[in-house]
Amino acid sequence: MAAVPRPDARFLVARPAHFFALGFGSGLAPWAPGTFGTLAALPLYLLLHALLAPLPLLAMLAVFYALGVRWCQVAGEDLGVADHGAIVWDEIVAVCLVWALLPQGGLWLLLGFLVFRAFDILKPWPIRYFDARLKNGFGVMFDDLLAAAYSLLLLKGLQWLA
Repeated sequence: MAAVPRPDARFLVARPAHFFALGFGSGLAPWAPGTFGTLAALPLYLLLHALLAPLPLLAMLAVFYALGVRWCQVAGEDLGVADHGAIVWDEIVAVCLVWALLPQGGLWLLLGFLVFRAFDILKPWPIRYFDARLKNGFGVMFDDLLAAAYSLLLLKGLQWLA
């Protein structure tokens, strides 16, 4: 089995797609790059939330999702691994979607982060199914969209109970 390539700062800046797919560099973290990518989403989300009303924010996230399909495809091809661990744009867009659809405030940001990471890591059905079968930019983005949907179902249920 061939060793998985480890991208570096040179790879990060070689192409704009790399920069975004690797979450502005957060995907270069030596351990838990998905968690670091999810954390890197927070300043982006706070900026978007401050600048945009809810519907334009959701529209921007849809654009980021569509661009992410291409960026993740390019980065995966250039790394030789379709869903390389350093590719974290999928986490960034998905957790921003979770945060955008929850009540605002620190507690909900924290809960959104924790629940999203749990679903992204555990990959319950059908997330694991699609993660195993869709090995392209769309697949990279899609399994995190499903993790966001699971997160929202759980957290909206919690919100309803509270």
